[in-house]
Amino acid sequence: MKRVKSLVIIVGLLLGFSGCEREVSTTLRPVHWDRDMCERCKMVVSDRKHTVQVINPQDGRSYMFDDLGCMVLWFHNETVPWATTAVIWITDAASGKWIDARKAFYDSGNMTPMAYGFAAHAKRSDIANEKKVLTFSDVSQEILASQDGGTR
Repeated sequence: MKRVKSLVIIVGLLLGFSGCEREVSTTLRPVHWDRDMCERCKMVVSDRKHTVQVINPQDGRSYMFDDLGCMVLWFHNETVPWATTAVIWITDAASGKWIDARKAFYDSGNMTPMAYGFAAHAKRSDIANEKKVLTFSDVSQEILASQDGGTR
C-alpha cells in the first residue's frame, strides 16, 4: 500500500511540474488595425507600413507601436530589462509585410505616423541610391540623440 501511495504521489508531482513549463511563443500576433493602441503614445495603430510589434521573449507578451521612434523611446524610458533579447517585427515600407526589425534596412526622411521619419525595408535595394542606408542600431541611436536622451 505504501508503494502505491508513493507511486501516486510521484506521478502526481511529475504531472504537476510538467504543467508548469509553458513554451513561450514569439510569433507575430494578429493586429487589430484601427483599434490596437501604441504602447507609448496611445495613438491608434493604423499605418500598415510603419507598425512595430515587440514580443517579450520571457513571457510572450506582445506590444504594439505606431512608429519605430515610439518603440525606441519606450525601451529607453521604461528601461525594459529584456530589450536586447526582444523579438521585434516591423512592417516593410513597400509591401507592408512583417520583417525582422533587427535585420531590416532603414532610410530616413519618410512620412511616418509620429514623424520620426524612419522606414524599414526587407531589401537594401529597396532604398533609393541617393539615400543613406541605416541599420537598426543606427536608427535607434539617431532617435535617442534627437530626443535629448529620450526625454520627449
